[in-house]
Amino acid sequence: MTISCATHLLSEPCGGVPNNALPLMLYPGIAAAATGDIADWFEQRFDTNGWPPRWRYPVFTYTHFHSNTHEVLGIYQGSAEIQFGGEAGPVIAVSKGDAVLIPAGVGHKQITASKDFMAVGAYPAGFSPDKCLDQPEKLTETQRNVAEVPRPGSDPLFGEEGGINSYWTP
Repeated sequence: MTISCATHLLSEPCGGVPNNALPLMLYPGIAAAATGDIADWFEQRFDTNGWPPRWRYPVFTYTHFHSNTHEVLGIYQGSAEIQFGGEAGPVIAVSKGDAVLIPAGVGHKQITASKDFMAVGAYPAGFSPDKCLDQPEKLTETQRNVAEVPRPGSDPLFGEEGGINSYWTP
């Protein structure tokens, strides 16, 4: 099965959201061929590729970002519209079987969702996320933090081939 990635470049700050020069990665329908529990499928895939799963939950309904790590979401139930990049950023529809890789510093919040919407969240091994809010007075500090976040050693879905290995090249 060939799955392509779609990217969105959200490199300019928006209010207190620093965003990132690395593109947001969308993996539409990546779990379409999964059999059994899709949440388990995402967790196993993420863990195999060095992104241990950390939670199962919807996305927060307020703008937040992580200044110290990248994050991947695997949508295993329902659908939602999520705004990325801060209050002026694009709203992107996601649904069961999709995944989204969010670079450090890129704001995100759930705008609408089906009642059953749920995602698996994971971060690169060894990283624990902070939770930052859209606070313009902290922008300089969070931009410094984001600039220090290393590129992960592998893509959470494709491992050593594809995904960030193609789109997040230095």
